[in-house]
Amino acid sequence: MFLRWNHAFQKEPPTDDDEAIGRSLSGDLSAYEVLVARYSTLAHRTATMLGAGDEAEDVVQEAFIKAYRHLASFRRESPFRPWLLRIVANETHNLTRSRGRRAELSLRLGGESGPPAGDDPESVALATDRRTRLLRAVAILSEREREAVVCRYFLQLSEAETAEVLGLPLGTVKSRTSRGLARLREEVARHDLP
Repeated sequence: MFLRWNHAFQKEPPTDDDEAIGRSLSGDLSAYEVLVARYSTLAHRTATMLGAGDEAEDVVQEAFIKAYRHLASFRRESPFRPWLLRIVANETHNLTRSRGRRAELSLRLGGESGPPAGDDPESVALATDRRTRLLRAVAILSEREREAVVCRYFLQLSEAETAEVLGLPLGTVKSRTSRGLARLREEVARHDLP
């Protein structure tokens, strides 16, 4: 009898964000853990690429805590991912501003840690060198341009998602992205980056 009663109160993990949010708002912490598991890698990548560097893990933890605290104010008709990434971006901005200097850009893309197996050593070395030079060029961009370029092309967010993440009008995202890409082209051409 007890086993059947206990089983009736165990819930399956939520399958979509809306269900996980609803259950989290009702006090189901395991539902929020599903959201954390689903978005941790992307949140970490976002914090790292926007300048958190070695402190990305701290930024992500703080962002998930703030997201949980403010979950009741989340508009359920909106997607969760851009809302969370905006919190990550704000936390990263707060961190880099509090440092009082421009954070060094480092890249740790989960799942893209190395070249494909089977490439010859020369190709691997060239690809690694190109990636390193590209990241240096991205780091030269102003913070505003870098944020737009990183969101659009490194995190592969749409213009609308980028606008939401950065808390900017769509037109501003378009112009910052355009200026950032133009500066990247200049840097690449100047340093003959293929």
